[in-house]
Amino acid sequence: MRCLVQLARAEGDGESMTLAQIAEREGLSVANAGKLLWILSKAGLVSAQRGTKGGYSLARPASEIRLNEVIRILDEDTVDHFCKTHAGVLDNCIHTSDCGIRPVIVGLHDVVQNALSEITLAQLVGTEEKVDARLHQIAKLQNHLRPMRSAT
Repeated sequence: MRCLVQLARAEGDGESMTLAQIAEREGLSVANAGKLLWILSKAGLVSAQRGTKGGYSLARPASEIRLNEVIRILDEDTVDHFCKTHAGVLDNCIHTSDCGIRPVIVGLHDVVQNALSEITLAQLVGTEEKVDARLHQIAKLQNHLRPMRSAT
């Protein structure tokens, strides 16, 4: 995510960034940054340009990249994956037909995904204080609009 925020900042300046620049600014090894950017490039979020004027840039405007998309690409931890990885010593969870935990996990997953779908990469560019204030404004607006939506 932090690599994408660096590219969103560079987008605002009309520039691209080298792998070494991204790695240095985020305190990552070049190898780790390269792996992340390869994944993001393969997923269509990042473009790579070779040559002396080359570097990495966002494949789409930061205002069009939603955080739920980024998380889905970087984190394969889906609800199904949760049930498979928490099966104890068995290959499959013993509670696959009737589980009281699954609705909680699914519900929390939906809440998080919905919240992340409301935030764009562009909204993460800036100081922590400005980003925090912007996100609180969005939350207040959503809370204000929620009763209106349910009335229609």
